[in-house]
Amino acid sequence: MSTTAQTELLQVQNFVNGEWRTSHSGDVLEIYNPATAEPLAHVPLSGADEVNEAVRAAAAAWPAWRETPPGDRIQYIFKLKQLMEEHFEEIARTVTIENGKTLTEARGEVRRGIENVEVACGIPLMMQGYNLENISRGIDEIMYRHPIGVVAAITPFNFPAMIPFWYLPYAIATGNCFILKPSERVPFTMQKVFELIHQIGLPKGVINLLNGGKPAVDALLDHPEVRAISFVGSTPVARYIYERAAKNGKRVQCQGGAKNYAVILPDADMKVATNIVGESAFGCAGQRCLALSVGVTVGEAQKGFREAVSEFAAHLKTGNGLEAGTQMGPVITAQSKSRIEEVIDHAVKQGAKAVTDGRGYRVANHERGNFLAPTILDEVPADSDVPQTEIFGPVLSLVHADSLEHAIELLSKSAYGNAASLFTTNGAHARRFRHEAPAGNIGINIGVPAPVAYFPFSGWKESFFGDLHGQGRDAIEFYTDKKVVIERWS
Repeated sequence: MSTTAQTELLQVQNFVNGEWRTSHSGDVLEIYNPATAEPLAHVPLSGADEVNEAVRAAAAAWPAWRETPPGDRIQYIFKLKQLMEEHFEEIARTVTIENGKTLTEARGEVRRGIENVEVACGIPLMMQGYNLENISRGIDEIMYRHPIGVVAAITPFNFPAMIPFWYLPYAIATGNCFILKPSERVPFTMQKVFELIHQIGLPKGVINLLNGGKPAVDALLDHPEVRAISFVGSTPVARYIYERAAKNGKRVQCQGGAKNYAVILPDADMKVATNIVGESAFGCAGQRCLALSVGVTVGEAQKGFREAVSEFAAHLKTGNGLEAGTQMGPVITAQSKSRIEEVIDHAVKQGAKAVTDGRGYRVANHERGNFLAPTILDEVPADSDVPQTEIFGPVLSLVHADSLEHAIELLSKSAYGNAASLFTTNGAHARRFRHEAPAGNIGINIGVPAPVAYFPFSGWKESFFGDLHGQGRDAIEFYTDKKVVIERWS
């Protein structure tokens, strides 16, 4: 299906109180297909008045929804799971068209989103409280979980089908009413998903969709009836949202940026390590918060790994994600491409050597696309700012360490703590690394340590602001209040 076949998606609308609404905002953002540079749509940037309408609808729906038994609430989620399976390929192609990642990557993303829908179907079990008889003679104590009210999520461009589902199914399954503000860069995936949500028969106002930019975000952060905010994006924005929402008394979870290290020991299976690190660094064009962006070679691993990963990068096919054989797609915008090229320029000026250089790359028949080839920067000075900068593109920096202790010291200097990986065949080294590495998601011979839906998506230091993460049990805790009842009967 070509881009021009997507004409039904070109009208971007909001979904409020159970119906599609055309935004009356005069502000719009023009977006383009990252691979072809073809215009896709003018995305409306909804204002505070439209946010207020969505919050009012959600608040009006909440009293009845919170009283709906959990076993009844999950019936809607079962229906959504089935519809997403039936429209799986359509959703994946939409992701590729607006985001640029390969169709294989998009399918993997949609599968991860569905995985969260499946887990949320277990809410009647996961939402249970606990009790104890006779805490004192004739006195019993019971803990219940209650939904908190109207909640909102602000999600990024890089995983338009997966990240909204870190929040949406858990929020409504626990009895809350939900507002989603997806990235204005990638509105179509959630337009498609909300077409399916419209079919499952949820009560009006339980789930709402708003397209917009900073004014819409600020309105959500300030609205007194919005009880909780979830966010994924860059660290500066995560910090801003965390501070503003917390100041307004809201419960907040903000996933920030990342600079993830891969430590390669001399005893590692070099072929396996090369393929996994290469796929992690360049998959999704490096635009994922779990991408490995710094390779730390220890001792004798330096030369062999550098040559192997450089060969891997040189043979990776970059192109339109919808075309067969493509292994890496474009970055999201022309501005992103220019910014990444400037970072590479800066790194070279600081003394790094571009072993493979993706600047100025062109794809036949898509010369206007936002393409960069995989780039490997060798001999990156460990004390330069390159290993500390989140590039968010297909760039892998190589540094060297004398020992595992030295490697852990290097990654400990990073302000980020999203993920770190170790490649080794030595169990003692693996155990030490998983214990000492200061990151929330650890991979041992794994390049993208993405937790499955029954575990929280963790993150430390500047990579996360808050206490409770997305997915799994953390989601249940985040979207519920605890009520403790102490009873005595004569």
